[in-house]
Amino acid sequence: MKTLIQSIRLTLISAIVFVGLYSLIVWGIAQCTSSKGKGEIIAKKHFANIGQKFTKDEYFHGRPSAVDYNAAGAAGSNKGPTNPDYLKEVEARIDTFLVHNPTVKKQDVPADLVTASGSGLDPNISVQAAKVQVARIAKARKLSPKKVIKLIEQQTEKPLWNLVGTEKINVLKLNLALNKL
Repeated sequence: MKTLIQSIRLTLISAIVFVGLYSLIVWGIAQCTSSKGKGEIIAKKHFANIGQKFTKDEYFHGRPSAVDYNAAGAAGSNKGPTNPDYLKEVEARIDTFLVHNPTVKKQDVPADLVTASGSGLDPNISVQAAKVQVARIAKARKLSPKKVIKLIEQQTEKPLWNLVGTEKINVLKLNLALNKL
């Protein structure tokens, strides 16, 4: 009986700490962001602020999606880095990327351009992933590479408080800004 009472107490304490207290901490941190934890809606015809497929050479390409950007089935592939099918998929993505970006060396292809995110809908890429696409974009749009790099710098989102996270670029926002040039 004593063990049962201790187990119930531990369960209640764990529920309070890990459900209640943790949720309040995460909510509090979210309130410190510019969107107050509510995300951001970009109202443009035919666009949504989730990861989506950009395949034309005149647009920046985002992360691949394990669910082909279907928000109803958001998920990763659950294939690990040693899975032969997954490795073939990544190699095929690298080969496709190199065909569209002939000035890039294989070892310079950023991982986030050939591996899907956990949700399969990540709207962001790294700054390196954007910069490695500059030559293709500049050529397709007849722009100077310096102008494209300046746009990347303008669209780079800094980490929260310059401490938490990494620099990132929302591909949709970047492509919309590119259209305005």
